Amino acid sequence: MKITKIKVQNFRSISNAEIHCNDFNVFVGQNNAGKTNLFEAIEWFYNGLGKNTQLRDICYNRDTSLIVQVEIEFKDAQKGILRMKNERNATALKNALKENDSVIIRRTSTDHTKRKIIIDSKELEKLPTGFDTSLNDFLPKFEYIHTRQYYDALTKYTKTTPIGVMLSGVLGTILEGSKQYRDFKDKFQELFGNNESEVKIEFDKLANKVKINLEKQFPDCTKVSFEVFPPIFEDLLKNFETTVDDGIETTAAEKGDGMQRALMLAIIQAYAEYRRANEDIGKSFLFFIDEAELHLHPTAQRKLKNVLLELSETLDQIFINTHSSVLVVDEHTKQSIFKVEKIYCETQINRIEEIEKPYIVYELLGGSPSDLLLPHNFLIVEGSSELEFLSRIIKRFYPDKPRIQIISANGDTDQASRTINAVEQSFTPLNKSLYGNKVIILCDKPSPEKEGAVKNFETKYKTLKKNGQIIYLPTRSLEEYYPKGSVWHRTSEDEDAMSGHKKKQLGKKAGDEIAKEQFESEMIEILNSLEKCWGAAFDTPSV
Repeated sequence: MKITKIKVQNFRSISNAEIHCNDFNVFVGQNNAGKTNLFEAIEWFYNGLGKNTQLRDICYNRDTSLIVQVEIEFKDAQKGILRMKNERNATALKNALKENDSVIIRRTSTDHTKRKIIIDSKELEKLPTGFDTSLNDFLPKFEYIHTRQYYDALTKYTKTTPIGVMLSGVLGTILEGSKQYRDFKDKFQELFGNNESEVKIEFDKLANKVKINLEKQFPDCTKVSFEVFPPIFEDLLKNFETTVDDGIETTAAEKGDGMQRALMLAIIQAYAEYRRANEDIGKSFLFFIDEAELHLHPTAQRKLKNVLLELSETLDQIFINTHSSVLVVDEHTKQSIFKVEKIYCETQINRIEEIEKPYIVYELLGGSPSDLLLPHNFLIVEGSSELEFLSRIIKRFYPDKPRIQIISANGDTDQASRTINAVEQSFTPLNKSLYGNKVIILCDKPSPEKEGAVKNFETKYKTLKKNGQIIYLPTRSLEEYYPKGSVWHRTSEDEDAMSGHKKKQLGKKAGDEIAKEQFESEMIEILNSLEKCWGAAFDTPSV
């Protein structure tokens, strides 16, 4: 089973988010954007409120009048039923799902102790007592590896530690496949289960003496027996310990943070490899890894990503929070990247396209031009509304042109006024690179207040004007430049009243809806800026 869709409402900083999931999912954004809140929403869906957590702690804006809800849609539900260990629970789920292979399960704050099942948009009613426990047997196992991970769990084996959960299936398979272990079980049964066994006879004698003494206090007692059950292999391994020899052999708990984190992830890899070699042992896993790159060298980060990609190609599913450009830049068919940002104290989560990826690296991760995988040229625009509009225009109409990296100069959707100073800050590092004579700058028509700053900028970088590298719109904003009479066009008064977020949303809408002919005939200055970028680009494709 894997997750196909997640919906979160009113959980901490997330007012409303809907995420369509892939096999490998990467969430990227600045600190305090709400990435961890998403992962903890899934943890709440699985485990409910923690011991020291109150409902108010998870409510959006701590407003307990709001209903907190996490709804997850799973696919391959029939396979999930087949892998259930409890036959009674499996029968209950089978009767509930019938032939449906997709199921939605929901937890809400109105009754946070129970989860609901939705099939074909209808909520199942009158579920048997204890049905929520059946769901835990049915769902993929949830493993949340957070930055506060207690790494002593690596050195000791228990049913609840990450290593215990992951290795239990592997160890069980190893034991069940061992002739020595099977012989041990047969001998155990012979000793403790056979009524003719000397050990069993002595046990029964002892039980009878206990019964005689017990009868003196409770005359109704007629029998006492001692039953010895076969040992559970987890109990046999309570002294299990992980040691690492990297020149000095010590337990994992005594190693550095980097080694501990790498060991945890290496265990995941070994677990996955063993399962594949033994035809999928046990249930599927959902791995939620917070800051997967933590303490890892960039080379190790790339190796980790490859390992996790392999893991996600079969039963398991990966979700990663990251600040690492290494985990973002490489593309994969089963990968989705989501941008997480906080706008007006509310977390927004949106899937990004390939053309937007360099912007994520450059802006959200604080990267440098070298992180952008050597685009063919740069186009600097004043704000994020231009970025959203042009990214969509290029994707829709000009996918075969040389790749352009668009940089939003202000980088802040809440900044109401944009200045030439922000443009200069974006241009300065590029001016010193091989792109200095190629980068194109697209600016609004300067207002009287900005004219002095614009002239100073042109004087400082004289070649920009000489080479035609700076292009001005005939209007003082993109919103006023949209074709007149269109649903996207705004007057100067309208534009003044708009927030940065609304301008950005309008840029997305215009970029998705405008026709190519309309764009090329009525937005000539922007078309010219694109053509100059393509013409000046390195390795321009031959026509």
